[in-house]
Amino acid sequence: MRVFVTGATGFIGSAVVKELISAGHQVLGLARSDESAAALATAGAEAHRGSLEDLDSLSRGADRSDGVIHLAFNHDFSKFVANGEDDRRVITAIGSALAGSNRPLIVTSGTGMANTVPGQSAQEDGAVIGSDVIPRAASEEAAAALAASGVNVSVMRLPQVHDTQKQGLVSYAIAMFREKGVCAYVGDGGNRWPAAHVLDVARLYRLAIEKAKPGAKYHAVAEEGVAFRDMVDVIGRRLDLPVKSIGTDEVDAHFGWLASFVKHDAPASSVQTREQLGWNPAGPTLLADLERLSVSAA
Repeated sequence: MRVFVTGATGFIGSAVVKELISAGHQVLGLARSDESAAALATAGAEAHRGSLEDLDSLSRGADRSDGVIHLAFNHDFSKFVANGEDDRRVITAIGSALAGSNRPLIVTSGTGMANTVPGQSAQEDGAVIGSDVIPRAASEEAAAALAASGVNVSVMRLPQVHDTQKQGLVSYAIAMFREKGVCAYVGDGGNRWPAAHVLDVARLYRLAIEKAKPGAKYHAVAEEGVAFRDMVDVIGRRLDLPVKSIGTDEVDAHFGWLASFVKHDAPASSVQTREQLGWNPAGPTLLADLERLSVSAA
């Protein structure tokens, strides 16, 4: 299979590219720069020059492929609403190029979109939050519109994807801890975040594009919920910084744009995903990777 991958040189995308090539697939990776194109060539993939802003380039990439994995997203949270709407347009453009065929499209989202029942783990087939509440939900709304028109589209929801260098939103928290000189959690810190190692996530994308079940929703979750307090304790030890609890009245001032995330309890299940795709994550846990955190890079 020839797979067009957006975000192909990013943290998760580069692992997906290697996984696909190792399994015998050809990869066409979106590259907006000479540096990205060179990285793709080194990985054994073909570069497709373009960008998320150039919708025609995305359509051409989809036209040249047997399937598409859409990973790229602008994570500038100061423009979260605009970025969500941009992704809606990107997904629509890619899907339009695939219309009338059975070629699969995997759209990336987050497990938080399905955290609709307080205290319960998000389920693959559960109700979802709208983009009026979480801007990233625009990606799933675009996927649903394409599915209604007959496009073979599925959704991959990501947790905190990690290795020893990056850990999703945890990496932003680490940078903030270093800046403030203290590691903090909210209340008792018992709120939970799901997680998975980047290599396990890459394997799941490969399984999803190979099996291509229209309308499916997958959770790339190895750990259903890691307590935020446990993460902070490890980070504080690794960075040799004090750890403290803060009250809910202090969250916004202390964490800024991260506040809505760090106080949120957002566990997620992957039972259905494992059964449907035969996925058995085996990588290190989030806490194990944080224990090996590179202090100089944190």
